[in-house]
Amino acid sequence: MKFSENWLRHHVPTSASRDELVATLTAIGLEVEEVAALGDSLDGVVVAQILSASKHPEADRLQICEVDTGDGTVQIVCGAPNARAGLKAPLATVGTVLPGELKIKPAKLRGVESFGMLCSAKELACDSDSAGLLELPDDAPVGAPIAGYLGLPDATIELKLTPNRADCFSVRGIAYDVAAALGSEVRPLEASPVAAADGVAPGFDGDAVLLEAGAKVPRFVGRAIDGIDAAAKTPLWMADRLRRSGVRPISFLVDVTQYVMLELGQPMHAFDRDTLQAPVVVRPARDGESLALLDGREVTLDDDFLVVADSRGGHGARAVALGGIMGGLDTRVTDATANVFLEAAHWIPSAIIGRSRKLGMHTDAGHRFERGVDPELPRIAVEYATRLILDVAGGRPGPVIEAVREAGLSRPQPVMLRRERLARVLGVRVPDAEVERILRALGLQVEPASDAKGAEGWRVQAPARRFDIEIEEDLIEEVARIHGYDAIPTTLPVGASRLVAPAEGRVDDASLRRQMASRGYLEAVNYAFVDAGLLEAWGVAGDGVALANPLSAELGVMRTRLLPGLVAALGRNAARQQARVRLFELGNVFARDRSDAAGEAPAPIQTLHVAAVACGPVHAEQWGQPERAVGFHDLKGDLQSLAALAGAELEFRPSHPSWAHPGRSADIFRDGRAIGWIGQLHPRLQRALELDVDVVAFELALEPLAERAIPKARPLSKYPSVRRDLAFVVAEPIGWGELAASVRAAAGPSLRDLVLFDRYQGKGVESGFKSLAMGLIMQDESRTLTDRDVDAVVAEVTAALQRDHGATVRG
Repeated sequence: MKFSENWLRHHVPTSASRDELVATLTAIGLEVEEVAALGDSLDGVVVAQILSASKHPEADRLQICEVDTGDGTVQIVCGAPNARAGLKAPLATVGTVLPGELKIKPAKLRGVESFGMLCSAKELACDSDSAGLLELPDDAPVGAPIAGYLGLPDATIELKLTPNRADCFSVRGIAYDVAAALGSEVRPLEASPVAAADGVAPGFDGDAVLLEAGAKVPRFVGRAIDGIDAAAKTPLWMADRLRRSGVRPISFLVDVTQYVMLELGQPMHAFDRDTLQAPVVVRPARDGESLALLDGREVTLDDDFLVVADSRGGHGARAVALGGIMGGLDTRVTDATANVFLEAAHWIPSAIIGRSRKLGMHTDAGHRFERGVDPELPRIAVEYATRLILDVAGGRPGPVIEAVREAGLSRPQPVMLRRERLARVLGVRVPDAEVERILRALGLQVEPASDAKGAEGWRVQAPARRFDIEIEEDLIEEVARIHGYDAIPTTLPVGASRLVAPAEGRVDDASLRRQMASRGYLEAVNYAFVDAGLLEAWGVAGDGVALANPLSAELGVMRTRLLPGLVAALGRNAARQQARVRLFELGNVFARDRSDAAGEAPAPIQTLHVAAVACGPVHAEQWGQPERAVGFHDLKGDLQSLAALAGAELEFRPSHPSWAHPGRSADIFRDGRAIGWIGQLHPRLQRALELDVDVVAFELALEPLAERAIPKARPLSKYPSVRRDLAFVVAEPIGWGELAASVRAAAGPSLRDLVLFDRYQGKGVESGFKSLAMGLIMQDESRTLTDRDVDAVVAEVTAALQRDHGATVRG
């Protein structure tokens, strides 16, 4: 928000210096980004009038001007293209020192003497325009000091506003905060109702406005004004305030709507009434409907947009403005406009948010409506604009037309502020009189009250413009920032801190991160929001949770897996000539809660996952061994090193989800429970993601991986262990994990360890089968195992493998 310092002071009389004002704004939470001084040190510059202008005999671009200074006539040699007889412009007299330390002295230009300098706005440091002399109105008093006439010195102040302070997107909104902080008061707004004239704008009264957009547009106010002077120029004071607020004056009617928006915070639009056909209808856009906008662009809309339409061609048939964003080209006001229709409406934020971005545009009106505008402002704005138009351009006003859906208007509810709660949160007791002064200065209604439990304080009613005040903490924040954070003493918290020992039943995240880093991986941190198209490419969009107000179209869905974002990060690195990439991430993934809970949509289910991706050579560039691309088993080793931290035995079973390379991927199990996936990406997916390298990856739920049994000490057996080596022939698809589970179940408590030491396929083993050789290590804590004991265990294991997996002992 950019505005003129003098404009703010017009609303808040204060003796505070510019530096004090700027410091106050920042101290109360309205951060000042930039301050630019305008028109300092203009002593000696006066309003002057060119009496005659003749061509310089020695220079084509120079003119010799006779200039009335109000205190006599002087000769000025001027090169400005707009210098002409009758023009009034600023004159820097001899001896004046202009901004930039430019001292005006008598001079001789191409043989002709010059006694002063006619100035542009840039030379006065009050604007950036240097194309010609600053043209002053015909009624400017010759000889008057230019600083006083132009309201200088001044400064432009630019604020960096947070989204919750939508009320400060106007000079008067800022004025309330400044008045409260400086102990002043905001001047009343001169916006008294204007009486309607008879016979104005037939058809634009009564039911000339119809609301057909439901609660999205609960209020629409309009007024016709006939017989306006189309040649009226924007008053200098208004044009200066607009320029100093970063708005370029265009024409009087357009400037009035811009001026009202900046001063009050209510966006408005002016239509050429002769191009409109009543009734005016506010409705959703039709799918595929086109509209030519003021900036010359033609946009194609869908039913997610709102439009203002007139009835030329049928009831509400023609869209004439894009609701809450920009007016239409066909009904714009021009220099020939004699009859105007003013519009000010209340568009709720949810009806405007994201629509400008969807069209690749940004407007001041949309920026304000997205954050919220006072629903009580439209009528005030129309009355105020009417008064400004009548004072400058004349005309006959029609009646104010207002269409309202009361049920759709949101109004702040009273909030209880407890005295003791305020003191406890701030750590200091603010006097009651000061609390009441602050809240009333901010425009809030305050009355002493007590809550249902007898706690004393104040019942506070916020005005409609302060819809950010909803709970007691909001009021405490208001008191704190206006009272002054520097007035709140710094106190250290008291009380003993309780140290909590880390749980032994879980591997902490820091240990997992250190382990991945020790294996050569870098940690990545990606947005929890991704492009819906990316999830669709992976085939995992089914449970995605769409955001109601995304940061951008590319970040519109909460991620259901870590891998899409992590692989995208790998792709960006690979595209920048990083041949060997190792990334991992710990983060939450989100899925839609499909429970049958009634009422509001349930919150998404979030689960903590760990994922890793790798591509390129197994080892960094070196000479010790030949280069080899990273593969499934390399990544499996990295994963098993993580599992080892928790003492976990992982089982890998072949699988082929849509994103995985067939035959090179597996589901990960722990204790019979599926916890994730590991493998190589499908070539089809890699092509869709524009990856030129083969990528291996894993992703699994973190909690079941990090669980570990608490170690328990037990005495070492003093009896010897016994080992039996067995070889079984089993079908190729049967995994070692399945066999191991059957062996442990059959062997019983005497089995201390089980190792797989050989896998064989070839001569002597039927095609489609494999031979697995395993070692059974048995031991008892109370006695030495006999051959009979060991043979019994071997028999049980053999029978179990035969029964469960069709395994046969290899001869």
